[in-house]
Order: sequence, then C-alpha cells, then structure tokens
Amino acid sequence: MSNMLSPSLVCIEVLLRASENLGKSHNRWHRAFSSIYYSRAFLFRSPGKKYGDQAKLPHSRSCTVLDLEPHPAFSSVDQKALAELTKQKDLKVLCDLGGVRAIASVLQTDLENGVRGDDEDLAKRHAAFGTNTYKKPPSQGFLHFVWEAFKDFTILILLFCAALSLGFGIKQKGPKEGWYDGGSIFVAVFLVIFVSSLSNYRQSRQFEKLSKQSNNIKVDVIRKGRRQHVSIYDVVVGDVVCLKIGDQVPADGLFIDGHSLQIDESSMTGESDHVGINQAQNPFLISGTKVADGYGQMIALSVGMNTTWGEMMSSVSRNADEQTPLQARLNQLTSSIGKFGLAVALLVLVILLVRYFTGHTKDVNGNKEFKGSRTSVNDVLNAMVRIIAAAVTIVVVAIPEGLPLAVTLTLAYSMKRMMADHAMVRKLSACETMGSATTICTDKTGTLTQNQMKVTKFWLGQNPVEQGAASKISSNVAEFVRQGVALNTTGSVYKSSSSSDYEFSGSPTEKALLSWAVSELDMDMQQLKQSCIVLQVEAFNSQKKRSGVLIRSKEDDKVYVHWKGAAEMILEKCSHYYDASGNSKSIAGDAKATFEQIIQSMAASSLRCIAFAHKQVPQVEDENDEEITQKTLQDDGLTLLAIVGLKDPCRPGVTKAVQDCQHAGVNIKMISGDNVFTAQAIATECGILQSGQDIDGAVIEGPEFRSYTPEQRMEKVDKIRVMARSSPFDKLLMVQCLKQKGHVVAVTGDGTNDAPALKEADIGLSMGIQGTEVAKESSDIVILDDNFASVATVLGWGRCVYNNIQKFIQFQLTVNVAALTINFVAAVSAGEVPLTAVQLLWVNLIMDTLGALALATEKPSNELMDKPPVGRTEPLITNVMWRNLMAQALYQISILLTLQFKGESVFGVSSAVKDTLVFNTFVLCQVFNEFNARKLEKKSMFEGIHKNKLFLAIISITIVLQVVMVEFLKKFANTERLSWGQWGACIGIAAASWPLAWLIKCMPVPERPFFSYIKRQKISLRSGKKSVQYLAFTKKRIYPWMKVSHQEVDEESETDSEDTTYDAELKWHLDKHQGPSHSTAEEISNYRSRPSRQHFSCCSAQQRLLSDEHV
Repeated sequence: MSNMLSPSLVCIEVLLRASENLGKSHNRWHRAFSSIYYSRAFLFRSPGKKYGDQAKLPHSRSCTVLDLEPHPAFSSVDQKALAELTKQKDLKVLCDLGGVRAIASVLQTDLENGVRGDDEDLAKRHAAFGTNTYKKPPSQGFLHFVWEAFKDFTILILLFCAALSLGFGIKQKGPKEGWYDGGSIFVAVFLVIFVSSLSNYRQSRQFEKLSKQSNNIKVDVIRKGRRQHVSIYDVVVGDVVCLKIGDQVPADGLFIDGHSLQIDESSMTGESDHVGINQAQNPFLISGTKVADGYGQMIALSVGMNTTWGEMMSSVSRNADEQTPLQARLNQLTSSIGKFGLAVALLVLVILLVRYFTGHTKDVNGNKEFKGSRTSVNDVLNAMVRIIAAAVTIVVVAIPEGLPLAVTLTLAYSMKRMMADHAMVRKLSACETMGSATTICTDKTGTLTQNQMKVTKFWLGQNPVEQGAASKISSNVAEFVRQGVALNTTGSVYKSSSSSDYEFSGSPTEKALLSWAVSELDMDMQQLKQSCIVLQVEAFNSQKKRSGVLIRSKEDDKVYVHWKGAAEMILEKCSHYYDASGNSKSIAGDAKATFEQIIQSMAASSLRCIAFAHKQVPQVEDENDEEITQKTLQDDGLTLLAIVGLKDPCRPGVTKAVQDCQHAGVNIKMISGDNVFTAQAIATECGILQSGQDIDGAVIEGPEFRSYTPEQRMEKVDKIRVMARSSPFDKLLMVQCLKQKGHVVAVTGDGTNDAPALKEADIGLSMGIQGTEVAKESSDIVILDDNFASVATVLGWGRCVYNNIQKFIQFQLTVNVAALTINFVAAVSAGEVPLTAVQLLWVNLIMDTLGALALATEKPSNELMDKPPVGRTEPLITNVMWRNLMAQALYQISILLTLQFKGESVFGVSSAVKDTLVFNTFVLCQVFNEFNARKLEKKSMFEGIHKNKLFLAIISITIVLQVVMVEFLKKFANTERLSWGQWGACIGIAAASWPLAWLIKCMPVPERPFFSYIKRQKISLRSGKKSVQYLAFTKKRIYPWMKVSHQEVDEESETDSEDTTYDAELKWHLDKHQGPSHSTAEEISNYRSRPSRQHFSCCSAQQRLLSDEHV
C-alpha cells in the first residue's frame, strides 16, 4: 500500500468519485485538484490563522493508490461554518476562503448551470444540509379548545348547578333515580362544549392550512443549465437562485452577479434604507429580505432552520384569532344582548325565589313546596339549585355566542371555496369588506388581458417589416436590434441539446420579445453575451417606463448604450433613426409626426408599443470600465432602431365580469401604464368604456391627473374610467381621492411599487402569477389566476359573507326574543319556567352551532349582485330584518304562551304533556324559521335549497334528534311521549310560520333605519361662560345654522366607519359658510385633526335647536 491521505487534512468529496474520473480528460483532474485545494481552505481554516499556518499535505509519489471508504455526500462540509459566513457578513473570511467560486466548487455547483438537480442530487443535499422549511410552534389541539370552552363563566355556573343537583338528587332519590336531573344537565353542557370545541378546532386547522399555502412562494433557480420555477420549500444548498424586483430572498447566500441589486432588509433589521449588494463590498444575502431594485443571481449556502429567518419564523405563527371588523361589531351586539339577558335572568331568579319562599310554588301533586320550618334543608337547597339553574340557562340562551361562531364558520367556508375560485385570502377582514366595495381599480395587463404577449407588428424606420422578411434588413441594424433584445433583458433563452425547441423565461413581455428575436432575427443569445461585456444596467422603472444597458463590444472595443421601453417615450429621446438599408436619418418635423402616427395606429389596435434605440458612447482616452460604470447612462441623442407591437388578447369572459360588477353598482376603473390609445381600445373591448361614449374626462393620463389641484382631482375622480401612462404614485393618489369621496375601494396590483396603493385601499388584490412577493404581502387577497373574472367572484363572496351573517342574526335574535319573553312571562305569572335547563341547552345547541352551520354556508346567489353595495355606516340589522324577526318572534310568543296557559284544556292533557308540547312546538318553530331566514327579502324561501346539501342535512339531523329527545329520552329531557295527533298539531303550528313569512315580506319598510329616528345626541352649546346641554333626537350631522369657529361640541364618540360621512358633511358645511376654497381635502384634514371633531359657535341656536326640523 502506498501513502494514505489524512482525512483531517483533505476534503475528499470529489475524490470519492475517483473511480468514475479515471480515464477521463486531464482537465477533470485539474478541477478535482482545485476542489480539494479550496475545500481545505474553507473547511479547516479558522479566521484567525493564515493559510501558511495550516498543515501541509504529505508528499506522495507520482503513482498513489487511494484506499477510499464510502462517505455520505458533503460529509466534510461544515454547515455551521456556512451559516456563520452569511450571518457574520465577514468579507475578509470570504476572501480567505477563496471567494464565491471556491465555495461553489465545494458545494458542487456550476455558477452558470447550477446544480445537477436530479432526484439523487437533491436527496443528498437535503440529507446533508436540511430542507428549506422551519419548525413551527405546535398547533393547538382539540383539548385546547375544550379547555377554552370550559372557561366560559356561564358554563362553569351550569356545571356547578349540575353538580349540586346531582348530589341532592342522589341523596333524596338514591343513585338509581336521583341522577337524572343533574346528569342531564351535565350531558347537555358537555354536548354543547364538544360541538363548539370541535367546530373551533376545525376552523383553526383550516386557517393553518391556508397560512401554509400562502407562504408557499415560487422562486426561479437554475439547474442543469435550465431556469426552473420551484417552490421556496424546494430550494437546496448550492442552488443558483435568480432574483428580480419584488422577490423574497429564499435562503442565506452569496451574490454571484447582477446589476443595481438593492435589498430591503427592514423585515430583519428594522432599517428602512435599502442595502446595495455587490461582489466587492457586500455580497451577503439574508433569507426573508426583499429585492427592492435591480436583479441578480445568488448561490444558496444555508436553508431552513440554519438561517436567521428560519430561527425567527419558528417562534412565530399566524394568528388564527384575527378579529375582523364584523366580528368586533358582533361582539358588541353579543355583549349588549347578553347584558339584557342577564337582567332578565336576574329578574326571573328574584321572582322565582320570592314565589318559592312565599309558598306560591307547588309540586306535581299540587302541594306547596315551601312549608316554612317543616321544609327540610335538602328540599330548600334542591329547589334553589333548580331555580338558579333555570336562571343561568336563560343567560346561556340569551347570550348569542353563536354570532362570532357564525362569522368564523362563514369566513372559513368562504375562504375554502374562494381558493377553489382562484382567490387566496390573506386577511380575514377582506372577505367581508369586499362585499361593501363600491369601486374597483384594476390593472390591464394580465388582469383584463391574457398576459400572453406576441409580437404582431415590426417597424424599421417608417416601413413595416412583414413576417419572415427580416433577412432583408441591413446586417448592422439587425445586429444592433439583436443586442438590444438579448442584452437589455431580465429574461433568458434555454435550448436543450436533445431538442430543437427553445424555452423562454421572464415576464410575458420579455418572453414575447425574445421569442420574436430568435425566430425572426435568428438571435443567438449565448453568442451575443459572449461577444459583449455588460458594463452597467438601469433596470426597468415604472416612472420612466424604460430600461437601459451599457455594453462594450469585444470585437471593436466600442461602447454602446441600448434603451428599450414605451415607444412614445423612447421616441422623445431620439434624434435619428435607421431605415431598412441601415442609413441614419434625422427625426425632425414630418418624420417625427409620422412615427407618432405609427405608434398611435398600433395603439388603437390594442397593441403594446415597444421601441428600441441605441447610441455609441464616446470614450475618454485611458478611461477604464470601472470609470465608465460610475456614469449615468446617456439617454439623449439616441438613434431609433425599431418599433414592435405586442398583442395581448382580452381574457374570455372578462366583458361579462365587468358588466356583472357594473350591474351590482360597482364602478370599474382601469389603471394602465400603456399608451392612452391602447388603454382606451382595451377598455372599450372589455366594456369599461362604451362604444361611442364621450371620453372627455373619462380617459386621462397619469401625469395630467397628477398635475391637478386637490379640488380638481376630487371633482373629476368619479368620472374617470381609464387612466393611462400611470405610475404607482398615480394609482395611490386615485385611491386616496376615492376614499375621501366615501368610496370603498378595491385595487389590483402586481409590482413592488404597487405596495403603497394596495395598503391604502380598503381591499388590496395582488396577482398570484405575475405579482411580486412584496405586492402579495401588501395585499389582502391574492388572485391566483390573475383574472378579473376572479375579482368579480371575490366580490360575490364578500357580499355572501355579509348576507349569511345577517341571515343568522335574524334567526338567532328571533329565538332569543321568544325564549326570553316566554320564560319571563311564565315566571312572573305562574312562578315556573316552561323550558327546563336541559331543553334550553338543546335549543341553544340548535341555535348556535347547527343553525350557524346551516345558514353560514350558503353559496353566493345571483340576487346578491342585483343590489347596490352595503354602505360603510349601514346598520348590521336592517329594517327588513327587524320586520321579519319581530313578526316571527311575536307569533312564537303568542302561540307558546297560549299553550303554556291554555294547553291543558285545549288538548285535554296533563301538565307534563303540555310542557312537552310547548318544548316540541318551540323547537319545531326554530326549524321552520331556518327556512324563512334563508331569504331575507325574497318570498320564495326554497329557491336553490337543493344546492345546499349541508342545510338539508342539518335540518334532517335536528328533526331526528328532536324526535329522539321527545320519544325516547323522557327522564333525560323531562318530556312525555306524544301521540300522532299531538305531533301533527306541533308541526302544523310551526309550519304556519311559512305563510306568515310570505305575508310579512309583502309589507314595505322605510329605507331609513328605525333607530336613526331615536338616536340620541348630546350637543353642548357655549355662550360666553355658560354652557347649555340639550338632548336632540336627530341624525348626526353638521347643522346648517351653525358657523365654524373654535368653540367645541361634545358629541358621543363616533366610530371610524362614520369618518367618510363626516367628511362629506363637513365639506358641505365649509362650502356653504366659508366658500369652496375652504373645502379642500387639506382643510378637511385640518378640521379633523383638532381635539374636537366639530367646531362651531351658536348663531341664535338656542331658539332653533329644538325646532320641528330637528326633533
């Protein structure tokens, strides 16, 4: 045996494949030697030591036999050292290790072609370095929700009462008979806890699933020379990752190459300043940060839990308990109803206790229950437990805890169904807010159109070039055009050795241009990149609508600047143009007008116009590339190379979706960066503009809108339908104006610069395909297919959520009003509660959980799109709902009280059977009323019922369980078996609610909310030192007889949802008393910012305050 290499000194990951390398070219051994050399430097060097201090390889003969044992792949690579390299950002250590190329060699990564990327290679990298996932905090299990349910105060009281009742019952009647009352309450309470806990647990799991899906970001990597779109979870150590504006950095790594790369590290460091990334000074990239500008490539060194982002995210979980505005309003409603129910329960408790101790309560045999000192302590305590349990149960029924549950159910259900409809909800509040949207500001490209670009027109000079005729173009002009396409792009071209087909990557516009250049101009992108050196790049800018590149030709050493962008903007920078023969001609006078006419004619045909121009940059003697790079790219005196027109067809069905939104009272505004003629043509094709419509004021350009005064913008914004050549700032400005006008605004966006508008809007809608990660994180809902039809679908679901909640509120309040009234009246007049604790808990289960499931899972119907949007300040309980619920509640109260007091004589039955009739009729009334609640306004309650299988299933389950409760659980539910006739009577009484509902819905109701007539407002009027307070029952408004000054009005607190109404009224008042110049947005903001929301002094107000007009 020959010399053995010490494993502590040599990295052998390459040599492990020695048998495969034997017999291959000499160059392969050079590569193996380099890998060993740099591996040693990387793996066994401490930052404090110099290379010369390291152990040296023992000298060996020219022929050496290696005795190699198999080792796991990358076993000699220290993952901790890799992680620390990027976390510490120590440039000196990186240089000592040999730089990026040395580390890439150790990780078996080709910086141009990436990793091999086959299953075996990926498996080895996963085993050695881990996956790009992070540990999550353990999710809350079912027992957690059970424990939360047990914490409910009313549940605890019921359990305490059940325990007392069980103890006294067993003591009095023995274990065989005495456990029924207490045991029944225990079973009923546990059933309520189980069902509510199971429901909350399922919703929690649903939110976790959606959260995981929303974090599944797609990134571009290069594997085996091919650019691929993979999940962020699939990124491995050694991957070459392509980064562009808006991307999230998927792993810790090192910068390979790129231009103008700026990183937003605020998510990690909290610093808002962008960090420049380059090879010389800062090549370190941190996972979780965002690309703010430029583009580049990086090599991944650490993934998953080995990154700072992974460590941080492992301790953070999405808050599934996020409370939406509607849930907050419902919690307030629940609290108010609960307080009223508690007051009723306390009153019932007092009445029952008084009646018991005064001897007015009798047992089943007609004897007094309380006989003074002759009554045993056990009997007294048992009676008190029974009375307290009845009072507490009234509280349980009165508190509509099902309202928040119904919101959770309908939100979870709608989120799940919206995923199937290509919309992923990131913020729960967006589900309900979308139903109130009055205006949708939408992008054009990819949202209204298919985003499948194709070059259909090509103009060289003032002459069109037909397809296939590019060979007739001057060779030098064609070469300049090829350079402009190949080098001034963020896309790429890939052609596998086994296929003649090309694969194009990049944005749809870039792919269309690359495809056209390859097929029409015979462009070889690889050859062009090798023949030129890129010196400087100016990435595409949404403000300038163009991108530029500075290159040096290796052949003649000349430097050129190439520009590509919006045709009319590039044309403005050109002084010459090439004709088909390659002659340079001046653009002046008629020539420029001709080009403008060419651009306009293409734009009118719905084509996106892109122009290419270039210029040779004169060089100063002895000026090197680094000095040239420091200069700004020249953009004047350019020579126009070509103009191309790209066709992007409208999406099928987009016209109908636009019409549906307009029919629903929602205004559609298209905001595009394209030429005004292109935007107008597309808007007309989509139905946003009507053929022959007067476009004066309806079509505008971004710079013009920006130049308006605030008053002009507020005046014109409603009429605008199309805004062309807009910047992200213009979009933000429009959103702000619309919100000031009182609109609920939804905005679509896909770019990083759209983030401010997405955040400012009431509902931000980002694009799932073309949208950047910055845009997605700023949005509330992600449209997965980038289709406007999905936006219209989201609008329908938003309205459905709100409508479903209103249905359940109507249903539950009907039960609450009826149950409270019946128990209160019976307790006051007869000294007994007709519905026992177990029966009320069963009603509570039907009402809260099963009722919520039945009514909160209705799908959107066409009738929802026939109504105008719900206003910001419209009450949750409308006049229609009050009409429906009061009618049904009064019917149930009258029927059930009649049964309570006259049931025995009418049916000729005993008191126990009468109580069962009351209970059975009450439950069946709720079952039939669920059908009524399905349609708030429509008379036909059965329309579309066959589509809601869950509703029918819940109704069936409720009826079956009610039959079991009455007929088979006599001792548990304290019921008696009923005859067929008695069942028929119960069903007949309950079914009468259907014709009653039909008749009630024929009654018209006023549009003005009932409670607005009696809304109390306290106004403080100050005159000198005296202050007089009045109570005025009036709508909240700014009174026309009051002048603005610095006096104060003490008003009841207003909610944020009323801000818009307040602004509109304040504007009107300022216009009236101080002139239009005082009603600008700035003036209104100034008045709003003062400590008091309304400032005015009285002008003979004391005499006019309580006039008929205001009382």
